[in-house]
Amino acid sequence: MPSLPYFSFESGLGWRIAAFLIALCVVAPVLTLLWFAMQGSVEHWAHLLEFVLPTAFRNTALLLAGVGVLVACLGVGSAWLITAFEFPSRRTLSWALLLPLAVPTYIVAFAYLDLLHPIGPIQTVIRELLGYDSPRQFRLPDLRSLPGAIFLLGFVLYPYVYLSTRVMFATQAASLLEAARILGATGQSAFFRVALPLARPAIAVGVSLALLETLNDIGASEFLGVQTLTVSVYTTWVTRSDLAGAAQIALAMLAIVAVLILLERHGRRRQRYASTQRARAIQPKKLKGSAAVIAFSLGWTPIVIGFVAPGLYLLNETVKHFHTVGSVSNQLMLSGYNTVRIALIATLVTLVCGLVVAWAARAVRHGAPFALSGLYARISTSGYAIPGTVLAIGLLMPIMLTDRLAAWAWQALGNPAPGLLLMGTTTALVCAYMIRFLAISIGGIEAGLSRIPPSLEQASRLLGETSAGTLRRVHLPLLRPALGAAALLIFVDTMKELPATLLLRPVNFETLATWLYAEAARGTYEEGAVAALAIVLAGLLPVILLARAQLKSTH
Repeated sequence: MPSLPYFSFESGLGWRIAAFLIALCVVAPVLTLLWFAMQGSVEHWAHLLEFVLPTAFRNTALLLAGVGVLVACLGVGSAWLITAFEFPSRRTLSWALLLPLAVPTYIVAFAYLDLLHPIGPIQTVIRELLGYDSPRQFRLPDLRSLPGAIFLLGFVLYPYVYLSTRVMFATQAASLLEAARILGATGQSAFFRVALPLARPAIAVGVSLALLETLNDIGASEFLGVQTLTVSVYTTWVTRSDLAGAAQIALAMLAIVAVLILLERHGRRRQRYASTQRARAIQPKKLKGSAAVIAFSLGWTPIVIGFVAPGLYLLNETVKHFHTVGSVSNQLMLSGYNTVRIALIATLVTLVCGLVVAWAARAVRHGAPFALSGLYARISTSGYAIPGTVLAIGLLMPIMLTDRLAAWAWQALGNPAPGLLLMGTTTALVCAYMIRFLAISIGGIEAGLSRIPPSLEQASRLLGETSAGTLRRVHLPLLRPALGAAALLIFVDTMKELPATLLLRPVNFETLATWLYAEAARGTYEEGAVAALAIVLAGLLPVILLARAQLKSTH
C-alpha cells in the first residue's frame, strides 16, 4: 500500500489534526451548554429569572466585588511592604506570603467553621478574656454569611495578586520614585501616583485569576450558606434533576467569566507602558522600633489567617483522630488511593495533550496551517477559565455521543451491545481534568520550548532525524524541568478539584476532596481533617517551587 506522507506526523498535518481534536474537546462543553439551555421552555427561563437567578446573581456579584477588593488590598499592600521596607523576617515573608495557595478554599471554610463556632476554641478564649460565661452573653458574628465568605476567600486567594504585583514592584526603576520625591511628592503620594499605576496591569491579572477561582468555588460557598451561581448549578442539576435549568445558569456564569477574561487581557495589553529597561531596583527603607513591629505584624497577619490557623487546626484534629481511633478508616484510605490514581492518570494525559498542542504550534512553520496551530493552542488554554460545575454539565453530551458511536461501531462488527464505556466512569473525570488544566501543561511546555535554540532542531533534521524523532531525542530531554514543574502543578490541582469531581465521579467513588465535602456536610470534622491535611501537604510542594522561582525573579 503506498504511503501518504502528507497525512503523516512528519508532514505536520498529523500534529495539526491532533491539536484540532484537542481544541475541539475544550470547545465541546460550551457548545453543549448552548444546546442544553435551548431545551428549556420559556416558562423555565421565567422561573429561573424570578426565583433563582436574582439571588444567585446578587450573591455572586457581591462575593466577586468583595473578594476583588480584599485580594487587591492584601496583595498590593503585602507586595509593597516587602519591596519598599526592610524589617525583621522580611526575607522569610517574601515567600511565606504564598503559603495560603496551598490550602483550597473549601478546606479553609471547613477549618474556620469549627474554629469560629460559638463554642469553638477562638470564641471560648475571647469570652474567658472578657469575663463572659456562655455564648448567650457574647458571640462573634456568624461566619455562615456573605461577609464571612468574602473574608475567608480573600485571605486565601490574595497570593495571586501578591505574586504578580511583587514582581512588578521589584522590577520598577528606583529613579522613577526618586524623581517623584525630588518634585515634592511624599512617600505615600509617590506610591499612589507612580508605583501603583505602573503595577496596574499586574494587579488586574492577579485579581482576575483570584476572581476566576472564586467563581469556581463550590465547597466554601455552600459550607458558608452563600447561594452563588456555582451552588445554584449544582443544586439545580443534582437536587432538582433539572439539566436544562443548570445549563441556563451555567451560561450566566460563562458571561461573568468572559468579563473577567476581558479584564485580564486588558491588563496584559497595558503592560507595554511599563519600563522594560534593566535599572537600579528600589532599595527598601530600614524600619526601626514601633514601625518595624507594625510592619512585622501586618506582614504575618495574612499568613496566620490564610495558612497557619487552618493548618494547625487540621494537624490538631488529625492527631486527636489518631489518638482516639488509632488509624484511618478503610474508606478514607480507598479515597486517598483513588485520588492519587486519578491524579496520576490525569496528569499524564494532560501532559501528552499539552505536548501535542505546543509542538504543533512550534513544528509547523509555514502558511495558514501554522496560524491555525497557534489558534488551536489559544483555544486549548481557555479551559482553565471554565468553572468545574460548568465543565461537568458541558461534558455530558460529548460523552454520551462517544458512548453511542462506540456502541454502534462495536455492534457493526457483530458483537453484542456493550455497556457504557465513558459515562459513569473515571474516564469522564480524566477528560474534565485534562480540559481544565491543559493551560498549565501548554504554558509550561511552551515556556520550555522557547528556551531551546532552533539551531539544535535544525542540526537534528540535517543529520536525518524526523520531526517526531527530534522531539523524542532532542527536545524531551531538555524539557524535563518544564514537564516536571507542569506535572506537579497539574497533579496537585487535580487532587484539590472539587466541583467537577462531585458532578462527574462514578457511583461510590470518593476522592479526598469529595470525602472532605461529605464529612463537612455531616459535621464529622475529625475524619475530614485527615483528608484535608493530606491535600494541604500535597499543595505545599508546588507553592515551595513557586516561592523559589519568585525569589529568583526578584533578586
